[in-house]
Amino acid sequence: MKEQILFCTARCTLGVALVAKSERGVCALLLGDDAVDLLRDLQQRAELHEAALGPVVSRVVSLIAAPASALDVSLDPQGSEFQLRVWNALREIAPGSTQTYGEVARRIGAPGSAKEVGEACAANPLAVAIPCHRVVRKDGGLAGYRWGVRRKRALLELEKR
Repeated sequence: MKEQILFCTARCTLGVALVAKSERGVCALLLGDDAVDLLRDLQQRAELHEAALGPVVSRVVSLIAAPASALDVSLDPQGSEFQLRVWNALREIAPGSTQTYGEVARRIGAPGSAKEVGEACAANPLAVAIPCHRVVRKDGGLAGYRWGVRRKRALLELEKR
Protein backbone atom coordinates (compact mmCIF):
# COMPACT_ATOMS: atom_id res chain seq x y z
CA MET A 1 0.00 0.00 0.00
CA LYS A 2 1.34 3.39 -0.98
CA GLU A 3 1.81 6.00 1.71
CA GLN A 4 -0.68 8.87 1.63
CA ILE A 5 0.96 12.24 1.24
CA LEU A 6 -0.27 15.77 0.71
CA PHE A 7 1.11 17.82 -2.15
CA CYS A 8 0.98 21.27 -3.66
CA THR A 9 2.64 22.86 -6.68
CA ALA A 10 3.88 26.42 -6.93
CA ARG A 11 5.78 28.63 -9.34
CA CYS A 12 9.34 29.39 -8.25
CA THR A 13 12.43 31.08 -9.62
CA LEU A 14 13.47 27.81 -11.30
CA GLY A 15 10.11 26.88 -12.86
CA VAL A 16 7.61 24.76 -10.97
CA ALA A 17 8.12 23.20 -7.55
CA LEU A 18 6.10 20.26 -6.27
CA VAL A 19 6.15 20.00 -2.49
CA ALA A 20 4.89 16.83 -0.84
CA LYS A 21 4.46 16.22 2.87
CA SER A 22 4.04 13.00 4.81
CA GLU A 23 2.94 12.95 8.42
CA ARG A 24 6.67 13.07 9.34
CA GLY A 25 7.66 16.07 7.19
CA VAL A 26 8.44 17.22 3.66
CA CYS A 27 9.22 14.05 1.71
CA ALA A 28 9.56 15.47 -1.80
CA LEU A 29 10.61 18.72 -3.36
CA LEU A 30 10.68 18.25 -7.11
CA LEU A 31 11.64 20.86 -9.69
CA GLY A 32 10.62 21.07 -13.32
CA ASP A 33 8.85 22.95 -16.04
CA ASP A 34 5.51 21.12 -15.91
CA ALA A 35 3.46 20.33 -12.78
CA VAL A 36 1.82 17.34 -14.52
CA ASP A 37 5.21 15.72 -15.17
CA LEU A 38 6.23 16.26 -11.56
CA LEU A 39 2.96 14.70 -10.36
CA ARG A 40 3.52 11.63 -12.54
CA ASP A 41 6.96 11.17 -10.99
CA LEU A 42 5.55 11.26 -7.46
CA GLN A 43 2.42 9.20 -8.14
CA GLN A 44 4.58 6.16 -8.74
CA ARG A 45 5.64 6.25 -5.09
CA ALA A 46 2.66 7.44 -3.08
CA GLU A 47 -1.06 8.00 -2.91
CA LEU A 48 -1.41 11.74 -3.41
CA HIS A 49 -3.93 14.17 -2.02
CA GLU A 50 -3.83 17.78 -3.16
CA ALA A 51 -3.82 20.19 -0.26
CA ALA A 52 -3.05 23.78 0.59
CA LEU A 53 0.37 23.65 2.21
CA GLY A 54 0.74 27.43 2.36
CA PRO A 55 3.41 28.03 5.02
CA VAL A 56 5.49 25.01 3.98
CA VAL A 57 5.32 25.87 0.28
CA SER A 58 6.18 29.49 1.04
CA ARG A 59 9.30 28.40 2.94
CA VAL A 60 10.32 26.01 0.16
CA VAL A 61 9.86 28.63 -2.57
CA SER A 62 11.96 31.04 -0.49
CA LEU A 63 14.68 28.38 -0.16
CA ILE A 64 14.75 27.87 -3.93
CA ALA A 65 15.16 31.61 -4.46
CA ALA A 66 17.91 31.77 -1.81
CA PRO A 67 19.42 28.25 -1.59
CA ALA A 68 22.09 29.32 0.90
CA SER A 69 19.40 29.94 3.52
CA ALA A 70 18.16 27.35 5.98
CA LEU A 71 14.88 25.51 5.62
CA ASP A 72 13.02 25.42 8.92
CA VAL A 73 10.64 22.54 8.22
CA SER A 74 10.89 18.87 9.13
CA LEU A 75 12.19 16.65 6.35
CA ASP A 76 11.24 13.03 5.69
CA PRO A 77 13.80 11.75 3.18
CA GLN A 78 13.00 8.19 2.19
CA GLY A 79 15.79 6.04 0.79
CA SER A 80 18.21 3.22 1.46
CA GLU A 81 20.71 3.37 4.31
CA PHE A 82 23.46 4.31 1.85
CA GLN A 83 21.34 7.04 0.25
CA LEU A 84 20.53 8.50 3.66
CA ARG A 85 24.25 8.58 4.55
CA VAL A 86 25.01 10.41 1.30
CA TRP A 87 22.12 12.84 1.75
CA ASN A 88 23.22 13.65 5.32
CA ALA A 89 26.74 14.34 4.04
CA LEU A 90 25.35 16.64 1.34
CA ARG A 91 23.56 18.71 3.98
CA GLU A 92 26.97 19.35 5.59
CA ILE A 93 28.43 20.97 2.45
CA ALA A 94 28.51 24.70 3.09
CA PRO A 95 26.41 26.92 0.82
CA GLY A 96 28.52 28.29 -2.01
CA SER A 97 30.91 25.32 -1.78
CA THR A 98 31.11 22.16 -3.83
CA GLN A 99 32.59 18.72 -3.32
CA THR A 100 33.27 15.97 -5.81
CA TYR A 101 31.43 12.66 -5.80
CA GLY A 102 34.69 11.04 -4.65
CA GLU A 103 35.09 13.49 -1.77
CA VAL A 104 31.56 12.73 -0.58
CA ALA A 105 32.28 9.01 -0.86
CA ARG A 106 35.37 9.38 1.33
CA ARG A 107 33.47 11.53 3.85
CA ILE A 108 30.88 8.80 4.39
CA GLY A 109 33.58 6.14 4.77
CA ALA A 110 32.99 4.52 1.40
CA PRO A 111 36.01 5.45 -0.75
CA GLY A 112 35.72 4.06 -4.22
CA SER A 113 31.95 4.53 -4.31
CA ALA A 114 31.81 7.82 -6.23
CA LYS A 115 29.48 6.28 -8.81
CA GLU A 116 27.09 5.15 -6.08
CA VAL A 117 27.20 8.64 -4.55
CA GLY A 118 26.17 9.97 -7.98
CA GLU A 119 23.28 7.50 -8.06
CA ALA A 120 22.18 8.60 -4.58
CA CYS A 121 22.27 12.22 -5.76
CA ALA A 122 20.14 11.29 -8.77
CA ALA A 123 17.61 9.59 -6.45
CA ASN A 124 17.41 12.56 -4.07
CA PRO A 125 13.71 13.43 -3.66
CA LEU A 126 14.35 16.76 -1.89
CA ALA A 127 15.87 19.22 -4.36
CA VAL A 128 17.71 22.11 -2.72
CA ALA A 129 16.77 20.96 0.83
CA ILE A 130 19.27 18.13 0.33
CA PRO A 131 21.75 20.06 -1.79
CA CYS A 132 22.92 17.53 -4.37
CA HIS A 133 23.51 20.53 -6.63
CA ARG A 134 26.70 21.12 -4.60
CA VAL A 135 28.31 17.90 -5.89
CA VAL A 136 30.48 18.13 -9.01
CA ARG A 137 32.73 15.93 -11.13
CA LYS A 138 36.35 15.54 -10.08
CA ASP A 139 37.37 18.06 -12.75
CA GLY A 140 34.97 20.59 -11.19
CA GLY A 141 32.48 20.33 -14.05
CA LEU A 142 28.76 20.14 -13.54
CA ALA A 143 27.55 16.60 -14.01
CA GLY A 144 23.97 15.56 -14.58
CA TYR A 145 21.35 16.85 -12.23
CA ARG A 146 17.95 15.25 -11.82
CA TRP A 147 16.27 18.61 -12.46
CA GLY A 148 18.63 19.73 -15.22
CA VAL A 149 22.14 21.16 -15.32
CA ARG A 150 20.68 24.62 -16.03
CA ARG A 151 18.97 24.54 -12.62
CA LYS A 152 22.10 23.19 -10.93
CA ARG A 153 24.14 26.07 -12.36
CA ALA A 154 21.48 28.59 -11.31
CA LEU A 155 21.40 27.26 -7.73
CA LEU A 156 25.18 27.44 -7.44
CA GLU A 157 25.14 31.01 -8.80
CA LEU A 158 22.41 32.00 -6.33
CA GLU A 159 24.50 30.63 -3.46
CA LYS A 160 27.49 32.79 -4.46
CA ARG A 161 25.48 36.00 -4.01
